[in-house]
Amino acid sequence: MDITIHASFLPHDDPDASIGFYRDILGFEIRNDVGFGGMRWITVGPAGQPGTSIVLHPPAGDPGITETERRTIGEMMAKGTYALVTLATTDLDGTFDKLRAGGAEVVQEPTEQPYGIRDCAFRDPAGNLIRINEVR
Repeated sequence: MDITIHASFLPHDDPDASIGFYRDILGFEIRNDVGFGGMRWITVGPAGQPGTSIVLHPPAGDPGITETERRTIGEMMAKGTYALVTLATTDLDGTFDKLRAGGAEVVQEPTEQPYGIRDCAFRDPAGNLIRINEVR
């Protein structure tokens, strides 16, 4: 089989702040920005990797979610415990410095983990955890 990861989904609660983070701080391309019913779905991805994207979606956009579930998702997003994505770079220290200088919320500075990777972590404006692994 020839299977790749095409897109993953992260919630957002402020489309403009999300664009500011993913485009202006992380350096991703904005590939799509679609509005419907007062909500926006924004597709972002790393330059030079057109087949890999993150879709930033409004958590209220799923009609199958109950109001109680929406509240729970909102609470988890506010705590930063709802969603995460792991990215990778060959220059972890340079990437960390750029994100911190851009105002990204630092969760963990570059650290050698006991399970064999070196990584750092940030939160995006919606509270999603963004872990960045160092490729060796």
